[in-house]
Amino acid sequence: MYNGVINIYKEAGFTSHDAVAKMRGILRQKKIGHTGTLDPEAVGVLPVCLGSATRLCEMLTDQDKEYEAVLLLGVETDTQDLTGRVLAEKSVGCGEDEARRAVLTFVGEYDQVPPMYSALKVGGKKLYELAREGKEVERQPRRVMISSIEITAMELPRISMRVTCSKGTYIRTLCHDIGQKLGCGAAMQSLKRTRVGQFGIEDAITLEELERLCGTGREQEHILPVEAVFAHLPQIHVRRAYTGLIRNGNVFYGNQAVEENLCRDQVQARIYDEDGTFYGIYAYDAEKRRMKPVKMFPER
Repeated sequence: MYNGVINIYKEAGFTSHDAVAKMRGILRQKKIGHTGTLDPEAVGVLPVCLGSATRLCEMLTDQDKEYEAVLLLGVETDTQDLTGRVLAEKSVGCGEDEARRAVLTFVGEYDQVPPMYSALKVGGKKLYELAREGKEVERQPRRVMISSIEITAMELPRISMRVTCSKGTYIRTLCHDIGQKLGCGAAMQSLKRTRVGQFGIEDAITLEELERLCGTGREQEHILPVEAVFAHLPQIHVRRAYTGLIRNGNVFYGNQAVEENLCRDQVQARIYDEDGTFYGIYAYDAEKRRMKPVKMFPER
C-alpha cells in the first residue's frame, strides 16, 4: 500500500471526488482521500493523501491556498461562475482605477456568505442539493482572510488576479462580492489553484501522468512521505527501551528521549524511534511536563 501525499493537477471536467475514484483504480488501493474540493471546471493543485497519510486530510485542508482567477464584470449567475444560469446582465460603467480600488478593498478579513452551490451542509443536506431542488436557504456569513490580491491583468470587463487566502474562502463568492461593490455584478470566468500550503502547481502531475508511471517504481518519486509534510518541526527520538510507548500512541517524558532538551522547549515535534522509524506528531504538555500525541501515522 502507498503511504504519503501526492500532488495531483486536477484537470477540468470532473470533481475532486472523481479524481480520488480514478486514483483508487490507478493505484489499486481504497485508502485515499483529498484535501479540499475544487469545482468541476476549476483546475490545479489537489493534494491527495494515501494510506496512513489520510489522517492528514483535515490538517492540509486548513492550510492557506493560492489561486489565479478571472472575473467577468456585468453578469450574475446562480452559481457565481459562468457554468450557472444567468440571473442578470448589466452594463459596466466603472473605469480601471475604480475597479482596481474595489478589488483591493477585499484584502484582509471579511465576512463571506457561502454560495448555495457549495458542499456545505444545512440540516444534514448539502447546499448544492437544495439549490438543484430550486430551494434557497439562509446561510450564515463566515469570516475569511484574504492575505493578498495581485491584479495581473485588466481588460474590462475582465479582471485577472492572483489571490492568497485562508481555508473556507470561495473565490466565486469573492468575484460576486466585487461585482456587488461595483454595482454591475460579476461572475468567475475561470479558476486555477496554484498552491495548497507547501504543494505548488510546478510539482503537480496529472492523473494520466500518474497512470503512465504506476508500476514502474517512478510513481514513488511523486509521493511525499508523511513526515516530510512536517519538515519544519524538529525531530525527537525516543530511546529504544520506551519504543512501545510511541508504538501505541502513549505519552512519554523528556528523560525517555534522546533529545531531552527539546521536550522542554518545543511546542510540537516529529517523533521517531532510535532506528529512525517515524510514528507521528507530539506536543509538549507544559502542565504535566510530558509529550503527548497530536496525530499518529501508523503504516500497519
